[in-house]
Amino acid sequence: MAGRRAYSLYHRCSGSLARGSGRRHPTAAPRRPRLPARTPAAHALHELVALSRAQFDAPDEGEILRLAMDHIVAAGRYSAEAGYLKVGGDLVPSPWNGRTHALAVGRRVRDLAGRDGTVTVAGRRWGRALGLRGPEVLHGYLVVTSRSPPTKVERSLLALLVRHTAAALSVAFAHRRQREDALEMHRLREERTALQRKLISAVAELGYERAVHALLADVAASGGGEEAVTRALHGLTGLPALVEDRFGRLRSWTGPGRPVPYPEPDPVRQDEMLHAVAKEAGPVRRRDRLITLIRPHGEILGVLALVDAGAEADERTVLALEHAAASLALEMTHLRNLAETELRLHRELADDLLAGTDEPSAYARSEAVGHDLHRSHYIVVVQWSNRTADDSFARTVGRAAAAVGMRSLLTRRSDHVVLIADERPDARALYEALARETGTRSGTIGVSAPSGSLNDIPHHYEEAQRALDVRRHSRERYGATFFDELGLYRILGPGSGHRELETFVQEWLGQLIDYDSRHHATMVETLSRYFDCGGNYDETADYLTIHRSTLRYRLQRIRDISGHDLANVEDRLNLQVATRVWKIVLGGPG
Repeated sequence: MAGRRAYSLYHRCSGSLARGSGRRHPTAAPRRPRLPARTPAAHALHELVALSRAQFDAPDEGEILRLAMDHIVAAGRYSAEAGYLKVGGDLVPSPWNGRTHALAVGRRVRDLAGRDGTVTVAGRRWGRALGLRGPEVLHGYLVVTSRSPPTKVERSLLALLVRHTAAALSVAFAHRRQREDALEMHRLREERTALQRKLISAVAELGYERAVHALLADVAASGGGEEAVTRALHGLTGLPALVEDRFGRLRSWTGPGRPVPYPEPDPVRQDEMLHAVAKEAGPVRRRDRLITLIRPHGEILGVLALVDAGAEADERTVLALEHAAASLALEMTHLRNLAETELRLHRELADDLLAGTDEPSAYARSEAVGHDLHRSHYIVVVQWSNRTADDSFARTVGRAAAAVGMRSLLTRRSDHVVLIADERPDARALYEALARETGTRSGTIGVSAPSGSLNDIPHHYEEAQRALDVRRHSRERYGATFFDELGLYRILGPGSGHRELETFVQEWLGQLIDYDSRHHATMVETLSRYFDCGGNYDETADYLTIHRSTLRYRLQRIRDISGHDLANVEDRLNLQVATRVWKIVLGGPG
């Protein structure tokens, strides 16, 4: 409508100028020299300029097309038979199209498939379907006819009108996309604003408007976080306000009387409290607290409460608590979505590392999520007998790992959660933290040996699983076990292979093997024969054709070089197995 008024105004002004040859008013200023009369082409150009301005001021694409169809005569002796806009991949006819030839014209335009082309209309010697094109995109068509072929000037003016119409459509479509993008980006904040406005409206009826305005102003100024909500709620009600997570751990407290340290929650009692409050409609009094749940879509994200030991809360206090919880729910949902997005990126990277992935891609993705993959990594496998390895348990493991200072990537499998930690983890501390989180100690943790290469991570994942499996089948099945502490169990059971045998031998005999290689000695052979002879000095010395004192000297040197004590039962067993593996499986000195 704004474009139509602008165009009409132009014609009224043009008409009044054309009729200005009447008598002058007695007080009128002296007449200026008459300007040369405009040529028809110049007049047409001026009309097209006015039309273009009206189109760029038009409120939408349909109005732009209508203006072009209504004022096609500005370009010559033309008639606008039809107009089409491309919407969702289809050409939609304009409401101002003629009915007489609608089907035939529409069929012809669709057959052109984006090209310009001729259009045949009865009674018209000339007809064209002209595409309204923006940068690499078709916005629609303008179908124009004439009773006689247009002149060269008329063709140029028509082309100019088509270009201006297409440009106006490009701008209109761009504005529409910008508006849609802006609406999508600010959707959550607008929802929160709507709830805040609803809060203002509700409390205004109770004479509470000024105080709630202060609450909303404080929340808005600080970004709407938990600290801002508890601070504003305390100022509004005069009661201490607090936010806990769903497990009962304090996230924010404003007001006097904060317990230091904050009591450690009892998981069983916390679940009972949440279920009891969830059954009620609105805040619930539990001892000295007025409690409401933060649950935007049914899932409980936390608890907002007022400490009301004197039972002073009235209807206005309840109203403020309810609406503050609704406002906080949007903020916590937003933070939850961000956290879940970050967790998903961590999981995808962790899954690829456990399966094996190329190093350049892994390093680039790890930098994007803020994790340093250039360090040695340990694989940690966590399994709890009373917990399914779902998203909830994965988040519990992630919180416990963060609480004990573990920097890690996290993912989960069907029956366990996996952490890829960037340093040797304090697995015992992690076990204790999870025992507190879950309320039970019936869990097992397996930790791999350190991995110095990304390509070794799948193998070390198997080590962590074996450590967990050995622990689960031991007498003390609950707790944490490191793979490099398994000793002989590392090469027993399913999954062990030649690589594990080599690693085991290297751990127990590596220093002796290196010594023999550097000094052309036979320390490993001496130790192997000593075990073969059942630890008998005479038999061993006779077989090696050396003196008994020489054998004693060699065994003492073996203790000094290897750091293992032959008098220790476990060391002796592992050394004996290592010498057997060295000689039989790995081929002895070769």
